[in-house]
Amino acid sequence: MADYRAIPQGYMTVGEVAKKMGVTVRTLQYYDREGLFCPSAVSEGGRRLYTDKDIIKLHQILSLKSLGFSIDEIKNRLTSIDTPDEVAAALTEQSKAIQAQIETLTRSLHDIEALKTEVLKMQSVDFKKYADIIVNLQMRNDNYWLIKYFDDNTLDYLRGRFDKQSGLAFINKFNALRDIAVQYSGEGVAPESAQGQQFAKEFWQLITEFTDGDMSMLPQLMSMGKLDTDNAEWQEKMNILNAFIAPALEVYFKNLGINPFEVKND
Repeated sequence: MADYRAIPQGYMTVGEVAKKMGVTVRTLQYYDREGLFCPSAVSEGGRRLYTDKDIIKLHQILSLKSLGFSIDEIKNRLTSIDTPDEVAAALTEQSKAIQAQIETLTRSLHDIEALKTEVLKMQSVDFKKYADIIVNLQMRNDNYWLIKYFDDNTLDYLRGRFDKQSGLAFINKFNALRDIAVQYSGEGVAPESAQGQQFAKEFWQLITEFTDGDMSMLPQLMSMGKLDTDNAEWQEKMNILNAFIAPALEVYFKNLGINPFEVKND
């Protein structure tokens, strides 16, 4: 580090850098102590001196700091900026970090607005349901809005039966089967056909996976498919699924010689 009696041309004091970059002198002094942003030179009187190259480095630091990176994380992300290619590479990394943060903030904004919409539709304060909606939004479950229609017993069962991973896997399976039912209905596949019966088998396996042997949950589960919601697309698909699966399961159970909906008297 050079040592100058006076401030030579091309150098700036810490105050000048702070003013130019919109930060406080104290912040730059702190970065210096942490070894993050050190001066290129020091005057004979001990004044820290900086160059235009330092301004570029400080811009990197401030950008990364605004994205929530710690001092140590910023140190690890700073790269050499001695050549045009290195400067371009550094700016590319900044751009990627900013883009990732934009995507995160966009998702957060979406989740906040979605939760607000559900809160207003519920017209009641129910923090358990709020928490469930937040968890499902974080899971990127597009059917998070269904939660407001569930009663407490059903939600308690769902919380105990599934964790995030298994819950999302179940939802994806259900959506895939629902879309197959829509496809079969459009193609004119008969519920009693081989395709229809294979579908009924897979659908019933999904139902038993949900209930985990607890058939007392069956009525609640089946009622979910008959919800009167304000989501037109979901409602249309569910209507098609219900119209296809009802006769398909009827034939399936008849062939198996069982009636899982029959109430047994001990």
